[in-house]
Order: sequence, then C-alpha cells, then structure tokens
Amino acid sequence: MEIFKEVGIEALARYGHIIAGITWIGLLYYFNFVQTPAFAQFEAGPRNEAFAKLVPRAMWWFRWGAMATLAFGLLLFGLYSSGDIKPYDDMKWINVMGILTGIYFALIMFSNVWFVIWPAQKIVIANAEGVLAGREADPAAAGAARRGACASRTNTLLSIPMLFFMVATSHLAPLYQPIVKGSDRGVWWLLVILVAVVAEGIALRAPAVGRPEAWHIDQHKNTLIAGFGVLIVMYLIWEALLG
Repeated sequence: MEIFKEVGIEALARYGHIIAGITWIGLLYYFNFVQTPAFAQFEAGPRNEAFAKLVPRAMWWFRWGAMATLAFGLLLFGLYSSGDIKPYDDMKWINVMGILTGIYFALIMFSNVWFVIWPAQKIVIANAEGVLAGREADPAAAGAARRGACASRTNTLLSIPMLFFMVATSHLAPLYQPIVKGSDRGVWWLLVILVAVVAEGIALRAPAVGRPEAWHIDQHKNTLIAGFGVLIVMYLIWEALLG
C-alpha cells in the first residue's frame, strides 16, 4: 500500500505535524489571550478552583502537543533529508535558511514549555490545590507564576516569526535557489541568534512587572506588537537576501 511507502509516511508525518502544531500553538494563544486576562479578573477562590481543575488538563494537551509537534517535525525533516531529493541538505539555499530558522525558534519554544513553563505551573497548581484543601499558600507560587508567564509570552512572540518562516520555506522561497552568499548568511544567522538570545534571556530572568525590559511580556497586546515588529524586520532582510 502506498501509505506505507516513503511518500505515504511523509504525508502522515506532515499531517501529524500540522495537527499537533495546531494543538500546541492554539493552546499557547488560549493561555495568553484568553485565560491569563480572564484569571486576572477572578476572585481568589474561583481562580484557585480553575487552576486546580482546568489548568492541569490544558497543560497536559499543551506540553504533549509540543512534544508531538517536535517529533513529527523531526521525522518530516529526516524524511526530506534522506530521500532522492534533498531540499534541506545545503545551508546555502534560502529555503534551508527558512526552515532552520523556524526549527531554531521552535526548539527554544519547546524547551520553554518543558523546562520553564511546566515546572512553574506545577508549583502554581499545587499551591491552588493546597489552598483549596485548607493549607497555607506557598510563597514560591508567585515567583513561579511570573517565570511561567514570561516564558509563555516569549513563546507567543517567537511563534510569530517561527510560523512565518516554516510556511515561507515552501511558499515564499524558490525550492533549491537562490543560493545565498556567505556574508549574507552570516548577517541572517546573526539576526536570528540575536532575536532568540535577547528574548529568551529576558524570559529566563523573569523581570518584575513594569520593568522596561518586560514591556513586551507584561501585556499580550505588547507581545503581539513586538512579535510582528520582529517579523517585519526579519522579513525585510529575508526579501533582501532573495534579491
């Protein structure tokens, strides 16, 4: 059967990657654009109830959606790289630069989910459950909530260029050309690394609300402005590389 041949496996991997990605990024946007602003208006009791009963379910789908997205994406990348046509085996091609940019941002986002957001949320969830059970509030919960929020908003920011360059690889760059010269590639990767290092560095420090460096993560509107601002700058340079 064709579905068990390489082209069929590639189709299934692509479909799995898309479905898992929708789950992951959809929940990321739900947390940032719906849940966080709504929870801020809850009274303490209902908020603890929601954290204890709603958030664990959402976080399960969120973190495993991220895991499945990564797994299917790596499988898809490997299938492309091992076939007769290898569109991603030469770092000089513009489409390679696009997909690797998306992968780089996605790996940072995945790491935030599993190593920053989820550990922080476990503390907040346990605190909510404890308060509902009549125990004293955990003084570490506020700091954990802030760390998780900063990482989540950073993921939202990075998702904007990440999604664009994932799509740009197939739709905005010719498949195998143009070849980008070394100096231009250096400029591109310097920009990509700078964006990632600055955004992630701020997220890991988790600055207090109101600090100037926290402007882009204090409100989801600011996160959108910053995310699309980063994308515009990157796109203009991308277009220059395309010539």
